[in-house]
Amino acid sequence: MLPERGDPSPWVTQFASLIPAEGPILDVACGRGRHTVFFLDQGRTVVAIDRDLSGIEDLFGRPGLTAIEADLEDGRPFPLSGRAFAGVVCTNYLHRPLLPALIAAVAPGGALLYETFAEGNERYGRPSRPEFLLRPGELQAAVAGQLAVQGYEEGLVYRPGPAMMQRIAAVRALPD
Repeated sequence: MLPERGDPSPWVTQFASLIPAEGPILDVACGRGRHTVFFLDQGRTVVAIDRDLSGIEDLFGRPGLTAIEADLEDGRPFPLSGRAFAGVVCTNYLHRPLLPALIAAVAPGGALLYETFAEGNERYGRPSRPEFLLRPGELQAAVAGQLAVQGYEEGLVYRPGPAMMQRIAAVRALPD
């Protein structure tokens, strides 16, 4: 039985064109692979990483996919440190110690597309613990001086249900 993936995030689809046509895309905490499939269907190369890859097992062997099973919260160094990606995509996931490594993984000319829950979400359900909720302006502050913000939103969204979200689309400048 195939997993229920759901549609890719409208934020990711809206800003996917910021990701250069050449180069791999990193799908962080890929879950069931909705963004992995979105980019594979475009003929892109995707590195999907998660601590549990059972949600994308049906994709194993698909051209362009590299799947990496790794616990990103176990205190070990980021397993893809030193690699650069045309796009780094992360949705509905926050592990603050990982943010600098994800930003560093954006190649020159590449893009970071990130969205996750923000403070205030505890009124609407899970996640509700502060360690899983972005503070006001946190994504903007994280990329400041490193990436140029192309899109940013922070506040209440209603789809798929009410939630407090923070979203950023940012690019790394090409070298002179």
